[in-house]
Amino acid sequence: MKLNKFITSAILSTLLVIFLILAGCAMYRDISPGTVAKIPIGESNVASGTKTGSAIVAEEVVTVFPLNEPAPLPEYTIGSGDVLFINVSGKPEFSSLTNTTSYSELGKIQAPSGSRVDGDGKIHLPYLGEIPVGGLTITQAQRRITEVAKKYLNDPWVIVEVGEYKSHPLYLLGQFRNSGTFYMDRPLNLLQGIALGNGYDNTADLSSARLIRDKKTMPVDISDLLTKGDQRHNVWLKPGDTIYIPDNKNRLVFVFGAVKKGGPVSIPPGGLTLPQAIANAELRDTGHDFRYIRIIRSLSTTRGELIVVDFDKILRGEAMPFVLQQGDIVYVPKSGLGNWNDAINEILPSLQAFSALLQPFVSIKYLSD
Repeated sequence: MKLNKFITSAILSTLLVIFLILAGCAMYRDISPGTVAKIPIGESNVASGTKTGSAIVAEEVVTVFPLNEPAPLPEYTIGSGDVLFINVSGKPEFSSLTNTTSYSELGKIQAPSGSRVDGDGKIHLPYLGEIPVGGLTITQAQRRITEVAKKYLNDPWVIVEVGEYKSHPLYLLGQFRNSGTFYMDRPLNLLQGIALGNGYDNTADLSSARLIRDKKTMPVDISDLLTKGDQRHNVWLKPGDTIYIPDNKNRLVFVFGAVKKGGPVSIPPGGLTLPQAIANAELRDTGHDFRYIRIIRSLSTTRGELIVVDFDKILRGEAMPFVLQQGDIVYVPKSGLGNWNDAINEILPSLQAFSALLQPFVSIKYLSD
């Protein structure tokens, strides 16, 4: 009899546990990161999350304006490194059309050597001396050389041609099928520049692709240009520009602040949650504020989100673990910070240290000055 009562009690207890587990699963089955309240940057008050089960307590979408520059001159401008073939009234002593001789299996080969523009933008011609041509179009260079030649010749004529284009480099790096250094022989826009690389392979991460100019990432969304045809981002290229398309193999988030191992954390194939990332970075024993963990998320090259997460709610089991995305920057405050400006100023040195690994939006928004 007692045995039957024990068995019955055990069965009821088991059913109760199963019921609670199923109820818990049902409670969180459809919970997303949550509908959140927006807050403007600079305010110290944090709006409460509007959906039960969400750890997000505040969020704001921020943007940077796309690059908007005038079109360059339609003609090629001469620069240092270019080789010019210059014919002055058909007179070799005034021109640069001297022949150089080389030998091959086919015998002796003669080719015009031309005149290379030096580092100061000048060419050197027999009798005519140094003539500055850097920054001039072909037409303008012909006029300038003609004016100099008038001192020595009556009614001279001048023909200028570019033998080698070497002053307008464009660098295609990363997952291009044909990467390397290319020299522009005319004004090119971004699409034309990308086309020089003969496309990109299937490991390309277009969401992280960027245009780098003067060591700064430009506010240009290459992904939107290529996948959506957004012509606002089809900007004109400048000499020295770099187009970089990284691969999609190294998926990282970054954890800074009150942790022992601040820096990048790899996202495993199954994904990475906020608790896992913080555990990987090893939280400090004291001096941290779990209520307002800050996350900077890149949505595209020109758009991002500023998110505040109440980590205490996750630890208490009141919210699902917040799932991180590639490029997320997590900041665990050492104490309660008043606003986003305080948080950004606090992590700025860390962002600068890892600038080469950051998403384009972060580099543009916070490291461009």
